[in-house]
Amino acid sequence: MIPPAFEYTRPHSVDEAVRALTEAGDEAKVLAGGQSLLPLLRLRLAFPELVVDVGRIPELRGVREDGDSLVIGALTTHHDMIRDPLIRRHAGLLAAATRTVADPAVRHRGTLGGSLAHADPAGDLPAVLLALGGELVAAGPDGRRTIAAGDFFVDYFQSALAPDELLVEVRVPKTDGWDFHYEKFHPVAQAWAIVGVAALVRRDGRRIAEARIGLTNMGSTPLRAAAAERALAGAADPDAVARAAEQAAEGTRPAQDVSASPEYRAHLARVLTRRAVLAATGAR
Repeated sequence: MIPPAFEYTRPHSVDEAVRALTEAGDEAKVLAGGQSLLPLLRLRLAFPELVVDVGRIPELRGVREDGDSLVIGALTTHHDMIRDPLIRRHAGLLAAATRTVADPAVRHRGTLGGSLAHADPAGDLPAVLLALGGELVAAGPDGRRTIAAGDFFVDYFQSALAPDELLVEVRVPKTDGWDFHYEKFHPVAQAWAIVGVAALVRRDGRRIAEARIGLTNMGSTPLRAAAAERALAGAADPDAVARAAEQAAEGTRPAQDVSASPEYRAHLARVLTRRAVLAATGAR
């Protein structure tokens, strides 16, 4: 299909982009890699009066260290994240999950910021960021503000970004010493995950001292499997992990759609949590 008509601007700085968004009010959309926005335009599911193309703003790209955190520019592509030595060394879960996103063509164009701002609960990276305890930095007319991942995702395709704000960077705590794995079920290659599980595990000898479990597509936003996380503390063998994983779907509200029933998604959450934790600990 042909997208609806819209005005187009390509700012060269964050300040220019924020001014364009402020002047347009609620009628603007931000174009980063275009892998989420362009399909919406072509299907006429979005009708912006203005498209603000931020793809030529150099300060929005790259990865750097800031103490105990990594700072990742919102325009950093999935491909660059997978290859980046800082992410691979200090946030391995993020690199591992990004490898599963779509296909190489999408990963070369799609960006971290675009994926997160799209706020699709079936997207892989929001649940990963939630498990990592990441933060998102938005720039607006009143300056910059930092939003915790748990507060950023509001509802289906809705984030905490105001219409005049631009996501500029993502801050991820370093997880050196943590084991990790991302496990998802999707019926065919390149399809959205029916359910995904991001697992981070810190061990004390053979026992799990702490676990963080992020769930993809188990509600209108990414979720933490809090009950399973608590049950995993102290687990020392596959049977204990399996028992804890049975609580992975507690507190979730998975959708009913053509891909799966809520009951099937709950089943997948339990199975994939067990697999992800065992894979992270090397027991699978």
